[in-house]
Amino acid sequence: MKTNVLSVLVENRAGTLSRVAGLFSRRGFNIDSLTVGETEDKDISRMTIAVSGDDSVLEQIVKQLGKLVDVISIRKLDDDACIKREILLVKIKSDEKTRSAIVQVAAIFRSRVIDISSSTITIEATGGFDKLNGLLQMLRPYGILELARTGLVALERGARVLSKDE
Repeated sequence: MKTNVLSVLVENRAGTLSRVAGLFSRRGFNIDSLTVGETEDKDISRMTIAVSGDDSVLEQIVKQLGKLVDVISIRKLDDDACIKREILLVKIKSDEKTRSAIVQVAAIFRSRVIDISSSTITIEATGGFDKLNGLLQMLRPYGILELARTGLVALERGARVLSKDE
């Protein structure tokens, strides 16, 4: 099943997130990832929504989102025409014997060690889904104690901009 990414501009006010999530719930659509943040205009937030489904499912989602009062504009982002990133924080079990190997793995994935103790290392990584999953796969043998992911954020490449005038 294909993962689709939608960039949605919404009114930045109480209840908007609840209404959008409720729409997905009522229609039986699953959200793979949902990230929301204020834009350059404090009255507008951008939602980056990743959903799995075929073209007919995506069409239904876009139509239903378009009916919500809080939704300003919607655009499906094409994989080859957008930049997608996620942030990962992961805490790994470590000791004197494993510490340098874990730091080397972090360096290979261009991630940063942001905290270290006598028994743990916490790493911050930014990148696409595959990169972060690859990092986790390499760290798993050392013992992942905790992890947190932000969810997907995405913008189109080039000069094209999603605006409230669409």
